[in-house]
Amino acid sequence: MATRVGLGFDVHAFSDDPDRRLVLGGVAVPAERGLAGHSDADVVAHAVADALLGAAGLGDLGEHFPDSDPVWKDADSLRLLERVVALVRAAGWEPANVDCTVVLDAPKLAAHRRQMEERLEQASGVPVSVKPKRAEGLGAVGRGEGVACWAVALVESP
Repeated sequence: MATRVGLGFDVHAFSDDPDRRLVLGGVAVPAERGLAGHSDADVVAHAVADALLGAAGLGDLGEHFPDSDPVWKDADSLRLLERVVALVRAAGWEPANVDCTVVLDAPKLAAHRRQMEERLEQASGVPVSVKPKRAEGLGAVGRGEGVACWAVALVESP
């Protein structure tokens, strides 16, 4: 059996739109601000999708769902993740698991972690671990300017 690993990364700044929701891992997290982006700006789902695409050698999320295409405006990123999993499988790979680290100082995500994992697992069909971390005041994320996420995915050839 062949295995491959992919690394995904995404970052979005907080939006100035007071009506924008903060969506992370498919969960609407109570917060003062949401993230700016063409879709729902779910950095966790985007990083997971990019990790899976990278592992399968299929490019990146922007290549398949460009922000220049109005069809993806305000798209639910879990639906995009489901499409990515279908692309990965069509290319002859089976996702095995995903691990991700989401970085932001506020709001705290510990109370939402398990629900995020469940939503990501439903969309991807594989175990997903989510680890919230703080930037401890360092850099743009630490100053509260946005949220970043890194993900690693394993895919196998059946």
